[in-house]
Amino acid sequence: MAEQLEPMPEDWQRALAIVAHPDDLEYGCAAAVATWTDAGREVTYLVVTRGEAGIDTLEPAKAGPVREREERASAAVVGVTGVEFLDHADGVIEYGTALRRDLAAAIRRHRPELVITLNPDDTWGGTYWNTPDHRAVGRAVLDAAGDAGNRWIFPDTDAEPWNGVRWVAVAGSSEPTHAVDVTDGLERGVQSLVEHRTYIEALTDEAPEAYARSLIEGFAEQAAERFGGRPAITFRLFPR
Repeated sequence: MAEQLEPMPEDWQRALAIVAHPDDLEYGCAAAVATWTDAGREVTYLVVTRGEAGIDTLEPAKAGPVREREERASAAVVGVTGVEFLDHADGVIEYGTALRRDLAAAIRRHRPELVITLNPDDTWGGTYWNTPDHRAVGRAVLDAAGDAGNRWIFPDTDAEPWNGVRWVAVAGSSEPTHAVDVTDGLERGVQSLVEHRTYIEALTDEAPEAYARSLIEGFAEQAAERFGGRPAITFRLFPR
């Protein structure tokens, strides 16, 4: 039997999910978010770009507003009302102190106990090369969780230092350690991805509903093998 995953911690109230693009959270993680918001926990989304370079058939000036609207609609499906966007350029996010400062400032504002991000590794499962934006943002999130608590790093942010981040959870990791039972949140996880209809229709000829259901249910079923047979979304958890 495959090594079983641990349940994600439940003794927290506020989470901040930080990703590069609209739709990054919807490829699985949103089903877990639905489960958390059902339990009365507060989850806020911070998206570093507006995804303006993500649709080949739609110029960035038009794509950005469309993708922002789709992300807000998608977040609402899983009970998230707070969605913020930074204005880093899609496709060319630079890892460095400017990005770390923006993320540390957001962590200080929102004061989460749990911070969530997407796979920062070079590859997806050692097979597919990860994008520069995912790598830059994921690594900066891991660093900014520490930066936010150090009053001598980025001392000029509006909010006071916050050293209350207890964990950073990485979604989409090929080496997960923990999981969330998404039995009750799975359907909303599917529907949250369907909200990215413009993006999906440019990406594939498959109907958005069929595309989203196949992916999200497939991820949850695969994870179930390591989580007592329960449909699950996995994370690699880094305690702090």
